[in-house]
Amino acid sequence: MHLKKTVKQFIETRYFQHFITFLIIFNGITLGMATSRDIMSEYGVLLHTLDMAIIGIFTIEILLRIYVHRWAFFKDPWSLFDFFVVSISLIPAGEGLSVLRVLRVLRLFRLLTIVPQMRLIISAILSVIPGMASVSLVLLLFFYVFAIIATNLFGATFPQWFGTLGESMYTLFQIMTLESWSMGIARPVIEVHPMAWVFFVIYILIVTFIMVNLFIGLVVDAIFTIKGDEHNADNDTEKPETAKELVYQHEIKVLNQELADVKTLLKTINSKLD
Repeated sequence: MHLKKTVKQFIETRYFQHFITFLIIFNGITLGMATSRDIMSEYGVLLHTLDMAIIGIFTIEILLRIYVHRWAFFKDPWSLFDFFVVSISLIPAGEGLSVLRVLRVLRLFRLLTIVPQMRLIISAILSVIPGMASVSLVLLLFFYVFAIIATNLFGATFPQWFGTLGESMYTLFQIMTLESWSMGIARPVIEVHPMAWVFFVIYILIVTFIMVNLFIGLVVDAIFTIKGDEHNADNDTEKPETAKELVYQHEIKVLNQELADVKTLLKTINSKLD
């Protein structure tokens, strides 16, 4: 038990966490360098050695966490994610498994489990998935309706953008992102169909300015909710300590009063004896 406690204190220290964070960032740099053929031709052996050393350290870290937390480790989603990412790195990427070599870059996502701010954002996104699914269905409905309208209105004159339902939906997706939508798509269509501006303005107002901002609003609201819950949890943990302090203060006051009474009694006894 003493060894387990020592290991737990070691892996939970700030310096160890910072060391693991540094290794993840450094490993991300080396993985990026490994994409260059020139660098690999000169430093390929060194980069491969560093990569294997980092994988070894990550493996030791995971094993230490399993040793400390035992089955509780596999009940934590963040720990399971770390275990999955490191396990992929340990599988030899031979023929037929070359895709695993590409998936090794997923180990960079371990930053999400270490950096509290990143974990907060991921938790917020996961918590609003049901709401985002509902908004996505509404957005898809608007996409579908406007795509049918655009195909019927502009399909004959602009088949490259609105010739089929699929092409219309892709073009509307580009317009939603506001990427070259005016000069690249809207204005050429308006030159042929002068009243087309009504279609594009209504579409952008509904889809871009309302529906897309709903996604942002959901995530922001979830972040504030999670922060509020954490703040309340911190306050709850502090309340017992505050209550104890009040009790101690009350007991000290009682003791002081009793000491004062004893002193008074002793003085009275001394005066009578005299």
